[in-house]
Amino acid sequence: MKKIRLLQTGGTIAMHFDTSGVQLNPNKWLDVLYKEIPELRQIAEIEIENVFFEDSSDVNQIHWIQLAELIYERQQSCDGIVVLHGTDTMAYTASALSFALQHIQVPVIFTGSQVPMSNIRSDARRNLINAVELATHSIHEIAICFNDHLFRGNRSTKMSIGDFDAFASPNFPALAEIGIKIKLSDYIRKNLSGTTGCNPVYDDAVHVINVYPNLNPEMLEHINLKRTKAVIFEAFGIGNIPIKGRYSLLPFAEKCRTNGCHIIVNSQAPYDSVDLTQYASGRELKKIGGLSAGEMTMEATITKTMHLLGLKLNEADFRNQFMTNLAGERAEI
Repeated sequence: MKKIRLLQTGGTIAMHFDTSGVQLNPNKWLDVLYKEIPELRQIAEIEIENVFFEDSSDVNQIHWIQLAELIYERQQSCDGIVVLHGTDTMAYTASALSFALQHIQVPVIFTGSQVPMSNIRSDARRNLINAVELATHSIHEIAICFNDHLFRGNRSTKMSIGDFDAFASPNFPALAEIGIKIKLSDYIRKNLSGTTGCNPVYDDAVHVINVYPNLNPEMLEHINLKRTKAVIFEAFGIGNIPIKGRYSLLPFAEKCRTNGCHIIVNSQAPYDSVDLTQYASGRELKKIGGLSAGEMTMEATITKTMHLLGLKLNEADFRNQFMTNLAGERAEI
């Protein structure tokens, strides 16, 4: 029987309802989980480890580093790892770990729930069973299992607050579909040769700007470009920003580049790819050194940028690595 390590980090799945609302309670969570363990042990030999208990909105690079190092260590003694995590930032954590843990040798399956496991009408039990079973397969991916789908972690994004079908992979097929049988996709990454590396470094000197009509460039003057190392524009459509009149963002973008700050362009539209060659504003950004995030999710764009900055690469190497498909997060160029 396969050995699966279950890593608990908190999130809705471990919460319970009381008079004050939904709360994290590690002890009550364990009571509920152990009731499920007999059935889970029909699938695999389960070992539970509490890593931290956090609402995922409080998860940051400190937790990513802790989790990456633990997964790197634990992969030597198990056949698969399931990470229980809050849904709000699950795609960020899965993306961040995909860049830190290269050539992963065991499945690392993230899951959670929209409703606490202690609730009768919860999606937690199904998601947990599916994740454990998937972790027994030969899936060399850091992935998210939710509502009978398995998605590549750095291709995933949370799409719904209240629906059980909370996650999607807008620009990449599902890795598996779960029905009566589990149907694995041909898109699962092959067992890449090489030793698993663990390098969880991140630099938070990143500023994300959501572009909208009438965004006053004067409001961006407070950004300390001496401290900021990358600005990510969440642009319109294929990668467009205002470039005319008082609302033009080009002077700000040029100021960023003058201060040695990377300019990265993603889109507010989750589907399809940014192309900075199609329209005038994209071409202007490309001319000053703007980088296209392609079809990457915003979560992958942010965490990849933080990771590359953490590696302290020079300008040319950063640009090359950002445009390179490192962990299945973007198409090969």
